[in-house]
Amino acid sequence: MTHQAPLLDGSLRAFLSCYLDNLALVERLHRLLLDVIKDEFERLGILEINSVQALLLFNIGENEVTAGELKSRGYYQGSNVSYNLKKLVELGYMHHQRSEIDRRSVRVRLTEKGRHVRGLLSDLFARHAEGMEKRNLIDATGMDDINTALRRMERFWTEQIRYIY
Repeated sequence: MTHQAPLLDGSLRAFLSCYLDNLALVERLHRLLLDVIKDEFERLGILEINSVQALLLFNIGENEVTAGELKSRGYYQGSNVSYNLKKLVELGYMHHQRSEIDRRSVRVRLTEKGRHVRGLLSDLFARHAEGMEKRNLIDATGMDDINTALRRMERFWTEQIRYIY
């Protein structure tokens, strides 16, 4: 049996086209962000961690978290986050400690070396924001509008996942 797409009227067809463009753009932007981080780290001679691991350090920030918390926040996929956390601990970017309450759970936080990398990314992102503003590519209102729209899509997708189970 073949799957047939429903017949769409003109306005819904146009909306679907925009939605598919959004999906492709979000995916491309994520890959581009990882490439920008990779290029910056190569320029700085930081070669022992990859851009995904660097972004993980940035997102953890000053928090003390478990792998499960990172997964539940929706930042990272299951086995990847465990592997990357283990690697970052081995390389000295993070401390880890077993939870006193649940011995199966490990809490992690950044070391000084990890905070240094986080600072490098913070500086990079600040330069990007300054560059976009100077070039008048987008203003604060436009950036806020994008964030609002993306949060609405995020809520919609989250609801779709909840209804599956």
